[in-house]
Amino acid sequence: MNPTELKACFANYQRVASSFEPDAARAALRELLAPNATLKLGHPFGEIEGPDAFMETCLSPLADALPDLERRELIMLAGTTPEGQDWIGTMGNYMGTFVSPFLGIPPTGHLAHMRYHEFFRIENGKVIEMQAIWDIPELMMLANAWPMAPQLGSYLCTPGPMSCDGLDVSGDGQATKEHVINMLTDLCKYPGNPDPAVMKLEKYWHPRFNWYGPAGIGTSRGISGFRHWHQIPFLNGMPDRKLDATADLMSHWVSEGDYVCETGWPNMRLTLSDDGWMGIAPAGKEVLLRSLDFWRLENGLIRENWVLVDLLSLYRQVGVDVLGRMQEFNKSRLIGTVHISGGLA
Repeated sequence: MNPTELKACFANYQRVASSFEPDAARAALRELLAPNATLKLGHPFGEIEGPDAFMETCLSPLADALPDLERRELIMLAGTTPEGQDWIGTMGNYMGTFVSPFLGIPPTGHLAHMRYHEFFRIENGKVIEMQAIWDIPELMMLANAWPMAPQLGSYLCTPGPMSCDGLDVSGDGQATKEHVINMLTDLCKYPGNPDPAVMKLEKYWHPRFNWYGPAGIGTSRGISGFRHWHQIPFLNGMPDRKLDATADLMSHWVSEGDYVCETGWPNMRLTLSDDGWMGIAPAGKEVLLRSLDFWRLENGLIRENWVLVDLLSLYRQVGVDVLGRMQEFNKSRLIGTVHISGGLA
């Protein structure tokens, strides 16, 4: 299927989810997803099967917590991967008034936002596989309930593309994909070569680029910000990172025009051998990371990069239950439904 046909498969669910109503959403999911679709979601959801399971396990609890839930699409890419699979990659924010607990996260009574990166593999017009990360730590931070180390980068509601064309992308993206893959290849030359210049950041990145990392790491600006608030701590803690190095690390790439996206479940293997990243002790343990990413180029350089990593799964792999730790912190907090009047009395 071509990109236009793939996006048409998604159009009805995109419309319905933008003003989420449970019955309509369930019907749209049954239309979009194959009954036995394999749905791979970040921790704590895990792997589930079919549209009804996605509704009951994930979306219904989120809609209970945010009754005026809306799914705000910011980027959509579609196409055929080099392996011959048809994928749709989507990025945006779930938003709504946070009035009841979600996964034990205390409600705020205010507008809340949680970024999502959701990827869908299509066969015969139906989704047969989903790989998705919701930025659950973002909701924890909004609720002042993040129980781990403070993030180094900035905290913000992640914006859409500066070019405002994330839902109208088209065109040949081969050169864009090659640029990003070459950038990742050069990144991995360090620290095998101990000179940081070997990564050639200036060759690939716009001087004013934004790197939108997950909550827990945060957003950074420009090469200096990227180095200080993400890259240096990341490489200090896990200098041996590997990308697509073995059979169990698989990335799926889709590119259109100036955009490219990648999903992998997992797509990175690292060893937490040293101190320095997110306050995690050097456990000496190998971990697998799921990283779902989008890039936008401008004048041949990366101007924006949206990154979501399943950080809750990472903590779990080293024996830390972030949600359980959050509950310990909030034992003395009153957690229940927030009732807000209509404002007339």
